[in-house]
Amino acid sequence: MTSIPLCLTDSITPEQFLSEYWQKKPLLIKQGLPQLIDMFEPEDMLGLAVEEDASARLLIQAASKHEGLPQWQLKKSPLSEADFDNLPAQWTVLVQNMEQWSPELGQLWQAFDFIPQWQRDDIMVSFAPKGGSVGKHYDDYDVFLAQGYGSRRWQLGKFCDKGTEFVANEPIRLFDDMGEIIFDEILEAGDVLYVPPKLSHFGVAQDDCLTFSFGCRRPNLMQIIDSLADIATSDSDLFIPMLLPQTLQASGALQADSIDAIKEQLLQMLQSKRGDDIIRQAVLEVVSKRQYDVLVPEETLDTDELMQALMDGATLQADYSNRLLYSQTNDAVTLYANGQRLDDLENSAAALLSRLANGEHLTYQDVKDIDLDEVNEWLENGWVWVNYNE
Repeated sequence: MTSIPLCLTDSITPEQFLSEYWQKKPLLIKQGLPQLIDMFEPEDMLGLAVEEDASARLLIQAASKHEGLPQWQLKKSPLSEADFDNLPAQWTVLVQNMEQWSPELGQLWQAFDFIPQWQRDDIMVSFAPKGGSVGKHYDDYDVFLAQGYGSRRWQLGKFCDKGTEFVANEPIRLFDDMGEIIFDEILEAGDVLYVPPKLSHFGVAQDDCLTFSFGCRRPNLMQIIDSLADIATSDSDLFIPMLLPQTLQASGALQADSIDAIKEQLLQMLQSKRGDDIIRQAVLEVVSKRQYDVLVPEETLDTDELMQALMDGATLQADYSNRLLYSQTNDAVTLYANGQRLDDLENSAAALLSRLANGEHLTYQDVKDIDLDEVNEWLENGWVWVNYNE
């Protein structure tokens, strides 16, 4: 069984990366992901961009900038082959959620196992001919930019903030001033560049090139608040009106001490065991949801075919186009898949799904003692896939 080495330099441990680089400063990792080399060619991505279910964008840069007119044009999927006719010299096509199209590519997330799975967003691929770019910009999330084909020159500049001014009237967020350039290198196939949130960056294709962006992001507070409200609606006790102390006050006024009393009861609930359970469930529901719709496999094995494949040496692996997570409290394990809690799981099944969520490969010996019909349901739901290439 082939393991994928962590995508770090020999001189940096995962602990050092998280303490010194993560969300602080960039890191170039030469040949950090050699598995990407020759995995895809540009024609593969161009064909994928016009698929009916693809989430793709075509970004076209004008040859020259005219006063008052946008320099960039943006077209979102669905794209057609005609969209790629008569393009100017500089353009880029971006395809999101590459894991759903290639489980083998999704497995490369294991090279970033020092980042928890729940913080992974998706893998995006960018194809551009020589000179192609998406302009000077920054992202609000962490990204590992992995070169898969050809080469791209990357420049990194200043950290941006709410005051960063964007170029007006463009369909994407771009700016002109990157400040002092702190990094200027050409990445070859297999090289990886880590870019922390809000750090300005600018990549230009040196030839026909594919760049794979392994994006990591956390939920925002609004998502958590929405989920808390949804989860709390199932607790009937929370619908009972609060008992509040009352002082003499004007009949039309809502006094600060009343608001403070309500806030105090809310905080007490959130800090109680009930609150812990509600928050845990709300967070799990949010972080286990995929940003993009998941493609359900069109063809799956029946139980006998699955058993034979496993007996012949195939393995089961988590399909990273889905989001399979678990939370453990005391002796209880709660599993979530794509925003849904998995109830009524036997302990043995929960243990196996937890191992899959951790990136383990399961063999026939691991699953032979549980109902393979249940394992087949995991396949049909898209949580796992069968790897025949072990």
